[in-house]
Amino acid sequence: MAEAAVSSVQDGRADAASRLELARGLLRGMEDRAANVRPVMAPEADGRVLPVVAPLAGLLPAGGLRRGSTVAVSGAPGATSLLLALLAEASAAGAWVGMVGRPELGLVAAAEAGIRLDRLALVPHPGADLLAVTSALLDGLDVVAVAGAERAGVHAADRQRLAARARQRGSVLLALGPWPGADVELSCTDVQWQGVGAGNGRLCARRARVQLRGRGVAPGGRRSHLLLPAPGGAPGGPGAVTPLPVRAAG
Repeated sequence: MAEAAVSSVQDGRADAASRLELARGLLRGMEDRAANVRPVMAPEADGRVLPVVAPLAGLLPAGGLRRGSTVAVSGAPGATSLLLALLAEASAAGAWVGMVGRPELGLVAAAEAGIRLDRLALVPHPGADLLAVTSALLDGLDVVAVAGAERAGVHAADRQRLAARARQRGSVLLALGPWPGADVELSCTDVQWQGVGAGNGRLCARRARVQLRGRGVAPGGRRSHLLLPAPGGAPGGPGAVTPLPVRAAG
């Protein structure tokens, strides 16, 4: 029994070491690529604020993702699309982004949302090392999104340490799900799919009301309607979507 317990502990340490090595390996690979490819940053990404798609720029206090900040996205319907929308423009402008703890994230959906896959680091299964892996990625990436904090038992002190790490490194921490203490929080409400007519057509866009609350925002918050996604997969501003007809069977 004692030998089995020792073996279990050693296996757990090996798993933890492998996950941390994966995160560090992703960082090394990105550093190598960055040495050979000079990023083309948008004018908005002046080192202090990373750009976001236009519909979201009007909501965020700084007009984008302010470096050193923590942004929470509530886990309501449409949250993953909103998270991808926050990452897309920064990635397209040359920023390095990471995603921790989201194994169901589809790379096709990420690419359709506008994320550059060659600038995306994925750690889908951080296990009990979510904090260590996220901290390691914050050291080298511009934006790090993390999901599953509640499942991993992340406490208030842990959240504060990660937020402090983001401030020190000039990164942006994006949390999917509750994150008390975040600088701003975004949530989706009134989510409705569009494109289906009276018994025909197909889903082609999802309209949502996005609400923002937090520091630098009036107590009532800010609201805007977005398409998450718009036709084609990328986020877009509100607009009418014409139902697409389908031919009758036979």
